[in-house]
Amino acid sequence: MKIIDGKQIAADIRADLKARAAAFLSKKGIPVGLAVVQIGDDPASEVYIRNKIKACGETGIRSVLRILPADILQEEAEYVVETLASDPAIHGVLVQLPLPNGLNASRLLACIPASKDVDGFSAENIGALAKGEPGTVACTPLGIMELLQRYGIRPSGKRAVVLGRSNIVGKPLAMLLNNADATVTLCHSKTNGLREISRRADILVAAVGRPRFVTAEMVKEGAVVIDVGIHRADGKLCGDVDFESVSKKASYITPVPGGVGPMTVAMLLRNTIEAAERQA
Repeated sequence: MKIIDGKQIAADIRADLKARAAAFLSKKGIPVGLAVVQIGDDPASEVYIRNKIKACGETGIRSVLRILPADILQEEAEYVVETLASDPAIHGVLVQLPLPNGLNASRLLACIPASKDVDGFSAENIGALAKGEPGTVACTPLGIMELLQRYGIRPSGKRAVVLGRSNIVGKPLAMLLNNADATVTLCHSKTNGLREISRRADILVAAVGRPRFVTAEMVKEGAVVIDVGIHRADGKLCGDVDFESVSKKASYITPVPGGVGPMTVAMLLRNTIEAAERQA
């Protein structure tokens, strides 16, 4: 069994991106710019945003944070996002999800042009992914594919099972794996025979949002196991996978923390710098 070291790979990627950000600043006279919109004060969102802004600073990306009240009107939130998106010094815009009740995420995300949609959530970018065309891809699925590539794990011809069908991870990852010629099964809470399906996977991705949901009896001997979840249970951080039991059967496995999480932030930085380079 090999542990997939997302923390180290993300650090290597950030070092390369730091050089690209510096080259952009030298050539264009302005830094790469990322705007982050936070609505409300969800504690988990605050942690994610803090990590993103810190990573921007370390990479040489200028970050602009706009914190809006949870009771803001839809039209007012859209105006803020549209204003940021129209600024030529801002190359990427992201709205931290989930939003407070009463706000329409689809309408708000539609205010970000595809060229500045560094989260890869716009209808245009999702459509490009579905058609196998170039576009910006959601950060967590993109990070997972990068991990597979760096460890020489080729999805082509393999059976991949994705547990979880969210628009942020499950669905775009299933499309990426399909585009890489894997045979993909996308499972969810209403899937019958989930244990039997997961046990046939050569590549098993857990993105169900339930601590230690995937146990050893759900995993094929020698499978590649990617854990997207992060939870605090019994005073410790853990993922959607019961690492202790599953690691005895897996050929490769991502740890929590230090697996997929750092890659998500690294891919956000890459998407932002690539957006700036395209706009320039």
